[in-house]
Amino acid sequence: MILYDLLCPNDHAFEGWFRNAGTFDTQVAAGELRCPICGDASVRKAPTAPALVKGRGESQPIAIKMREALTALRTHVESHCDYVGDRFPEEARRIHYGEADERAIYGDASAGEARELRDEGIDVVAIPWIPRQDS
Repeated sequence: MILYDLLCPNDHAFEGWFRNAGTFDTQVAAGELRCPICGDASVRKAPTAPALVKGRGESQPIAIKMREALTALRTHVESHCDYVGDRFPEEARRIHYGEADERAIYGDASAGEARELRDEGIDVVAIPWIPRQDS
């Protein structure tokens, strides 16, 4: 996974996690990345200094902290949101258009479905979902 510092044309700064550099390029080209503050799709990488790791052991605490943060995020989402599975796009629309009670949901959507939801003005975010360690 790669973490990039990102900027929109309004200089809103935010972070994005990507499987690799090519994933970032593909998502930008498809208009799938949007500023979480203003929604602008003209996202670019912010200038950053390279992180230098002197030895393999020094990167381990960072990886552990990232895994702990993603595990905590998963636990929070699972305990505070309704899981709707592959009905996510449909249910998000129903909530957005007032056809269902407003509530936090999570589930599955393709990149294309997420883009369509954003085009309709429905806020969605992709979360790096790590597998449980006990499964």
